[in-house]
Amino acid sequence: MKPIQRFYLGLVAALTALWAFADPAWLASDPNYFVWRASLTNLTGVLGIAVMSVGMVLSVRPRRLEPLLGGLDKMYRLHKWLGITGLVLSITHWALSKSPRYLIDLGWVTRPVRGPRVPETNPVFQFFQGQRHLAETIGEYAFYVMVVLLALALVKRLPYRPVFKTHRWLAAVYLALVAHSVVLMKFSYWGGVLGPLSAALMVFGSAAAVVSLLRRVGVQRKVGGIVEALEHHPDSQVLRVDVQLQGRWDGHAAGQFAFVTFDRKEGAHPYTISSSWQSDGRLFFLIKGDGDHTRTLPERLQVGDACTLEGPYGRFVFDTDRPRQIWVAGGIGITPFIARLQALAGQASPHAAPVDLFWSTRVLEDAAQRRLAEDAARAGVRLHVLVDGRDDPLTMDRITAVVPEWARSDVWFCGPAAFGRALRAQCRARGLGAEHFHQELFQMR
Repeated sequence: MKPIQRFYLGLVAALTALWAFADPAWLASDPNYFVWRASLTNLTGVLGIAVMSVGMVLSVRPRRLEPLLGGLDKMYRLHKWLGITGLVLSITHWALSKSPRYLIDLGWVTRPVRGPRVPETNPVFQFFQGQRHLAETIGEYAFYVMVVLLALALVKRLPYRPVFKTHRWLAAVYLALVAHSVVLMKFSYWGGVLGPLSAALMVFGSAAAVVSLLRRVGVQRKVGGIVEALEHHPDSQVLRVDVQLQGRWDGHAAGQFAFVTFDRKEGAHPYTISSSWQSDGRLFFLIKGDGDHTRTLPERLQVGDACTLEGPYGRFVFDTDRPRQIWVAGGIGITPFIARLQALAGQASPHAAPVDLFWSTRVLEDAAQRRLAEDAARAGVRLHVLVDGRDDPLTMDRITAVVPEWARSDVWFCGPAAFGRALRAQCRARGLGAEHFHQELFQMR
C-alpha cells in the first residue's frame, strides 16, 4: 500500500474510532432517526473539518512531509483525495442538518419531544451557545461557496489560470468553516482526545490558510533568475530554457522539479529540472508546448527576462539498493533522465548499478538524439530509442527481452499517465513489486 493510501485510511479510521468512543449515543438501546442524525452530523462535521485541515496544510507544500508521503506529486494526489472527501462529507453534513424539517413535513418522522435543557455553567461554552445561530449561518454560506470552488477545481477542462486563482479563495472559506466547527462541536468532545486533536488540526490548517491568503507559499524556497538562453525545437514543440540564478539555491537532485514563474499574471507552473546541479547557479528546463501557457512561451519568452523558481521538490531521485535500474521515458518524460545522466557522468567513480534507458517518442530530432546518446555514453548507460510509427510499442515484453535481469531491477518511469499505468500493470503481472516501480504523478489538479 502506498504511503498516501496508508495516511488517508489511517486518518479517517483514527478519527472515526475516536468519534465512536466520544459519542456512544448511536449505540443506545432505543435508537431512532434523531439520535442517529445527531451522531452522524457530528461525525461528518468532525471528519470534514479534519480532512480539510490536512488538505490545507498540504496546499502550502511543506517539504518536511515529502519523505513521509513519497514526494510533492503524491502529496498533491492526497490533497485531491482529501478535497473530494471533504466535499462529500460536507454535502452529507448539510443534508443531515436540513433533513428533519422535510421529513417531518412529509410525515415520515415525528417531531421529538424535548426535555428541559440543562443550563451550561462553563462560561466558554455559554458563549458558544450564544453564537450557535451565527455559526450555523456562516457554515451554510461557506458550504455553498466551497461546493462551487471545489467543483471548478475538479473540472480539468477548465483553464489552469482562473481555476488556480479562484482555488486560493478556499483558504478564506476554510477559515469560516473552522469558526463554524469550533462553535458547534459537541462540548463533550473537548474533554477527551477528539476535541484537542481536532483543534490541533484546525490550528495547523488555519496557519496554512493565512500563509496562502498572504501569498507566502514557498517564499523561503524561492529564488530569482534570468533567462540566459532559449532554444526552440518546433518539430517536437519543446523549448529549452537556460536560467542563471540570481540568489541562493542549495542545489537539487537529478529528477526533482521546481515551480517556475515566467509571468506573474499566469503564476507558477511545475517543470522538471533537466540539468544536474553543478554549483554554478545555472540550470535548464525542457518545456513541452502542450497547454495554453506553454504553447505560447516560444513567442513570449525572451533572453534577459526575469523569472522566479521555487523548490526543489520531488522524490523521483533514483535512490535504490537494487543491483540494476530500468528507466522508461515517454516523450518529454525524458527530462529527469537527462539530468540523471549528467549527474552520473560527473561522478568521480563509475555508477555501480547497470542502467538501461528506454525512450519512446513520437518525434525524434537528430540533435536531440545525438545529445542524449553522448550523455548516455559518458554516464555508462545503455540507450534504447523507439520512435512511434517506426518501431513497435514499448512493452514489458520488449524490456524483459533486452534486460534479462529485469526481476532484480527498479523501474523508473516518467511519461504519459496512460503509458505509465499500462507499464505498471505489466510489471505487476510479472511479479515485480509495486515498491520497485517509481513514477511521478504530474497532475497538480
